[in-house]
Amino acid sequence: MTGAGTAPTRDLLSRFDSLGDESRLRILTLLDRNEFTVSELVSVLQLPQSTASRHLRVLADDGWVRRRQEGKTRFYRMESALDPAARELWQVTVGTLAGARWIVDDAERARSVLAERRERAVAFFSESAAEWDAVRDDLYGTDARFAALFGLLDPEWVVGDLGTGTGTLANLVAPFVRRVIAVDRSPEMLAAAAVRLGERDNVDVREGELESLPVDDGELDLAVLMLVLHFTVEPHRVLAEAARALAPGGRLVVLDMRAHEREQYRETMGHLWLGFTEDQMRDWTRLAGLEAYRHIPLAPEPEASGPALFAATAGKAA
Repeated sequence: MTGAGTAPTRDLLSRFDSLGDESRLRILTLLDRNEFTVSELVSVLQLPQSTASRHLRVLADDGWVRRRQEGKTRFYRMESALDPAARELWQVTVGTLAGARWIVDDAERARSVLAERRERAVAFFSESAAEWDAVRDDLYGTDARFAALFGLLDPEWVVGDLGTGTGTLANLVAPFVRRVIAVDRSPEMLAAAAVRLGERDNVDVREGELESLPVDDGELDLAVLMLVLHFTVEPHRVLAEAARALAPGGRLVVLDMRAHEREQYRETMGHLWLGFTEDQMRDWTRLAGLEAYRHIPLAPEPEASGPALFAATAGKAA
């Protein structure tokens, strides 16, 4: 029976012992409120780094603090999963420290250290504001700006990427929905899409014309025509086919060029339409049986050389 109580007793005595030093109490008081690096604790406590590291090692070994590695920097904080006895012991300790002379001074220096940490981030953005978009794109890629928006899609939806090309949109959308049906008439484009989408087991690549989609009636919850309508001979037929493929309550999204006068695009890029007006799109979607048409002119990107774009949405009655 005596042996059964030895380990808990030793553990409790160890915890008492680790709290028996003022420097360790100061460290724990700080780490109970915020996360700090060793160098930040040194700045707050005005201790040699070797001393602060030694005290942190004792506290970590006794389970009072936890470490988090971020690159080459190690952060410390009070262990959030303290056992009930340790938590109660700490609460009692905190109560006895209420009048300690160092609490106010340490808290004030800690605020300065944290303010300096925030100011480093503020300084970076102040210096980099003009180049921030380029910096962000370089770090995370241009698609990162929009990836979070795909989280708004219903995970049970079937999405049609109509005129998928090389499968860029299908690849972005696939992780967020049940299935993507990617349609294109070009075997060469679909071959490139197959390479990009090779690991996406919820993308169905289909060869076919947009005017006669290889999609069943009501198979899609969302149909997307992304910069493809101006390549079609009869846009109104394409919109009607998309409407046919939509389930009741489904949505159509179109991104394309506003009407422009760049005739050279017919020869250089095979464009059949020089963009579209809002009236054209509104009439065609109405004839397709879609409702609640919304037309949003998009502000041109400063570095973009092409015509201005619009986004349009319409829905199928439930």
